[in-house]
Amino acid sequence: MNQQRPKIAIIDANTLSCIGLKQLLQNFMPIAEIEGFGSMTEFQANHPEHYMHYFVAMNIFLENRQFFAEHPRQTIVLTMSLNDSSHLGAFHSLCVNVPEHELVRSLLILNQEGHHHGRNLPPMPKALTQRVLSNREIEVMALIVQGHINKEIADKLNIALATVVTHRKNIMEKLGLRSVSALTIYAVTHGYVDINKV
Repeated sequence: MNQQRPKIAIIDANTLSCIGLKQLLQNFMPIAEIEGFGSMTEFQANHPEHYMHYFVAMNIFLENRQFFAEHPRQTIVLTMSLNDSSHLGAFHSLCVNVPEHELVRSLLILNQEGHHHGRNLPPMPKALTQRVLSNREIEVMALIVQGHINKEIADKLNIALATVVTHRKNIMEKLGLRSVSALTIYAVTHGYVDINKV
């Protein structure tokens, strides 16, 4: 496995699902190389041994269970129902048929279970680990990812509403993020917010 740049595979015939999951996973692991495959044949032709994780659609998993049984710690099965996970035994599962905030929370839990404090991952480049936000921006970010609206944040921090809006804009620009989901991932994975508060 390439220790410099971890590789993650998404094996799903649904192209739109692959694209969406790839975007979310890229927020978790900006240094990872994430590739989508429309079939098991396509995936197996691209050196499966080089991937640290396989996110695989339920139907592909069931058709190729023997392959994945040999890699249970690497395999995350993409399900459409929370009930599907009870039939998977030792495999991790991820229900993708939920609202975005729930999917992000599930990914955060999976990440903490498997890679708490970066365990089993190569070190992040220094540029990605440096602190880029001010103390006040960190306070605003924490309240945003906990679900507070701008007015509530202004009241809690005793600052003007316009100041909150400015902080919010600056946070997103500094981190290069475009959504609250991406901001939530950043805040939890960098230890600014406890997962139980999102």
